[in-house]
Amino acid sequence: MVTAQYPLFAASTTDKILNALFDDTFAGIHQLTWFDWAILLPYFGTLLILSLYGLHRYKVIHEYFKAKKRLNLPPAQTFDELPPVTVQLPLFNEQFVVERLIETTLKMRYPKHLFQVQVLDDSTDESSAFTAALCARYRAAGHNIDYIHRVDRTGFKAGALEHGLETATGDFVAVFDADFLPPADFLERTIHYFADDKIGVVQTRWSHINRDSNLLTEVQAMLLDAHFILEHGARSGNGLFFNFNGTAGILRKAMIRDAGGWQHDTLTEDSDLSYRAQLKGWKFAYVPSVDCPSELPVETHAFQVQQQRWSKGLTQCALKLWPRIWRADLPFKVKLEAWLHLTPNISYPLMIIISALMLPVMIVRFYMGWVEMVFLDVPLIIANFVSIGAFYLVAQLELYPQTWKRSIIFLPALMAVGVMLTLSNTKSVIEALLRQHSAFVRTPKYAVAKGQHQNKQRKYRRRSGWLPYLELGCGMAFLAMVAYAIETYNYLSIPFLMLFVCGYFWAGCSTLWQEWQGKLRFEREQQEALELEKA
Repeated sequence: MVTAQYPLFAASTTDKILNALFDDTFAGIHQLTWFDWAILLPYFGTLLILSLYGLHRYKVIHEYFKAKKRLNLPPAQTFDELPPVTVQLPLFNEQFVVERLIETTLKMRYPKHLFQVQVLDDSTDESSAFTAALCARYRAAGHNIDYIHRVDRTGFKAGALEHGLETATGDFVAVFDADFLPPADFLERTIHYFADDKIGVVQTRWSHINRDSNLLTEVQAMLLDAHFILEHGARSGNGLFFNFNGTAGILRKAMIRDAGGWQHDTLTEDSDLSYRAQLKGWKFAYVPSVDCPSELPVETHAFQVQQQRWSKGLTQCALKLWPRIWRADLPFKVKLEAWLHLTPNISYPLMIIISALMLPVMIVRFYMGWVEMVFLDVPLIIANFVSIGAFYLVAQLELYPQTWKRSIIFLPALMAVGVMLTLSNTKSVIEALLRQHSAFVRTPKYAVAKGQHQNKQRKYRRRSGWLPYLELGCGMAFLAMVAYAIETYNYLSIPFLMLFVCGYFWAGCSTLWQEWQGKLRFEREQQEALELEKA
């Protein structure tokens, strides 16, 4: 016992209390069998790996504040004569947003003789005829706009961008996805950064026109705000690698060629090109003061599909580029940050392991003392859960200093969204690790106005298949764990278990509800069409 080993301290009341606590804890540990350890070690080992990414969030916050003064600096030099610019608008079946996109793009202020717009349309539905007619009308009105339609989708978005470069007249290429609305002064505020001939990319910040459509869009906005404020800010401001986000940015055409062009062997062609270019020595500029409005997915499954593509693509980039990054003549901190940037989605399979072990761990730990929770659980909670709250709230404070406190109420939902993505993103990460390639799946866009819910026919909705039913099953399993925790007086675990319950039920129920509502709406429209024909 501790008192026997340290008799000088035996008379201390504090030591007597500590001795009793430690005796209780070690008595519980001594009861563990080899089977118990076979459960506990993988569980805590997995949590430890997750904690490394949690601690990295604190590091990003620190690096952001260290670099904050270096962000949003004006370009060191400017062009005496403006260079020609091509704006590329990659499309695929974008019936609801294409007119808004083209109209907004053509309002950008730039000398007409230096400004070219390419509509890169891979559409396979009737929207291609509408888009072609729209471009012809604008061209007749004097705008330099080209409509380029590919018969096949080789390379998907990357293939379309590469194909467009063949006829692009600009020395610089701005890219906007279909759900973006570039501001009129976008080029005026960004092009002069390229007066530095080492700059290959200028990336701007995303904002969101439908942030307050529903709870899901509120949470998505918080997730993206943290990426664009803290992650991009910390990396760009400290000379670390960061990525072009595929839209709302400008690329030097010579840089694209020098880095090997657009390649389509990953689903995140933007991150792939970004790392290849920076490994070649090109510098990227980030300008968070320029925000480009965009539309967030309003449906659960559409959001999951988008996140699947991003998680699989980033993991593919890690597999493809890490050997090159490791061999490169770069500081260790640059390599470490690149690894942490490219591999965070491994947390989703790890969360599956945690989920599978959680109930056995609760049973094993029933006989253990509570002091070990102080030394094991509290540090893990601080690393994993507290870091999430700090990370996203700091981003909101930086963006919205007057209203950031309202974001506190969305933190539980934000954590539940992480659970919502666990099954779908685990599948995508495993596919990437197994080198299974898949098609580029678009995220449906509906031109949803700010503050309004989508009420158009879900023409481009993808069926969710088995996923929501599996999510509901997982929700029921965690609900059973909550009942067990109540029965065994393990009340401290209930809030964390409820995050899983809410996340899985939110994912499964909302997806099934939205699909059912879409089916009813379609049937109603079909019935109305039949009645009109009879009349």
